[in-house]
Amino acid sequence: MKCCEASDVLAAAGRWFLGGVFVLMGVTKALAPVEFLKVIRQYNVFESHLLMNFVAAALPWFEVCCGVLLIVGVAVRGTALLLIGMLVPFTILIWQRALDIQEAKVLAFCAIKFDCGCGAGEVPVCRKLGENAGLMALSIWLLFWPAHRWCLRLRLGRKQPPAEVPVLAAQ
Repeated sequence: MKCCEASDVLAAAGRWFLGGVFVLMGVTKALAPVEFLKVIRQYNVFESHLLMNFVAAALPWFEVCCGVLLIVGVAVRGTALLLIGMLVPFTILIWQRALDIQEAKVLAFCAIKFDCGCGAGEVPVCRKLGENAGLMALSIWLLFWPAHRWCLRLRLGRKQPPAEVPVLAAQ
């Protein structure tokens, strides 16, 4: 396998992994919307119940769409940018909530566990922050990766060669 072929395989594997993670997280939240809404309330970010309900209903499907786009290879850079735009504020919110729990319960930071709303249930905060950092790093890598072979996007814009018209022999 040549160098650029190996890097193409690595980029495709990264897209498929990141896309799969977001499809799984989105479907998990979409299948339990009430539980997801309860978790969103615990962050105390939204004052409007209407906005909170909208986020609880729309965010899971947005994550699924982003995941599918990465898996099939359409709008890879744009999708990676959107995921970074989601992961950064959510990671800050998880960090802040963990600090609030640490202050209230006087626990070591990495001993804190709670359901962050990502679909995995209750997780240790240090593990979740590490996972988010890894997902952000992978998204940044896909954002700046120079070529995205094995993407459906490459086939969508390609013009098909004209079909050969058989020439009839003169009689």
